[in-house]
Amino acid sequence: MLMDFTDLCDEKQFDMFYKQQVNHVFRFILIKNKNKDEAFDIVQEAFIKIWENCNKFDLLKAKSYLFSIASNLFLNIKKHEKVVRNYENNSTNLYIDTESPEDSLRQKEFKHKLEKAIGNLSDASREVFLLNRIEGKKYKEIAELLGISVKAVEKRMSKALLALRSQIEEFN
Repeated sequence: MLMDFTDLCDEKQFDMFYKQQVNHVFRFILIKNKNKDEAFDIVQEAFIKIWENCNKFDLLKAKSYLFSIASNLFLNIKKHEKVVRNYENNSTNLYIDTESPEDSLRQKEFKHKLEKAIGNLSDASREVFLLNRIEGKKYKEIAELLGISVKAVEKRMSKALLALRSQIEEFN
C-alpha cells in the first residue's frame, strides 16, 4: 500500500512506488490513448515529474497526483495534435488569394518559407506560436493550457517571432 512510503525522494521507496503503480497508470492511459508507445511515454514522463517534485506534494496523495499528471500529459499531447491538425487544415487561410500569376507564385513561395521557418522553431516556441496565431488563443489561455507563466509564453512568442523574422525577409 501507499501508506508504507515515508519518502518518495528515496530511490528505493520511489522504485517500490513505481513498481506498484506503473501497470495501473499505464492501463489508465492506454484506455484513453490506444497507442501503447505513446501511453508508455506518457507514463514514464509522469513518473519523472513525480520524481522531480517528490518533496513538493503530500505523500498520501502521490497516487492521485501521478494519475493527474499522466492525464494532463495525455490531454496536452492531444491538444498539441489538434493545433497541428488545425494548422495543416487552415494554413491556406493565412494567405490572401491573388489575381496575377506572379502574386500567386510569391504567395506560394512565402507560404513555403513560412512553413519551413515554423518547422525550424523549437517545440516550445512553435507550440506557443501556433496556439496564438492559428488557434487564436490569448497568452493567458496558453499559459494555463501549458502550465507555464504568461511571461514564459511572452518569451517563447518573442523568440518565435525573432526566429521567423530572421529566416524570412518579407517579415522585415
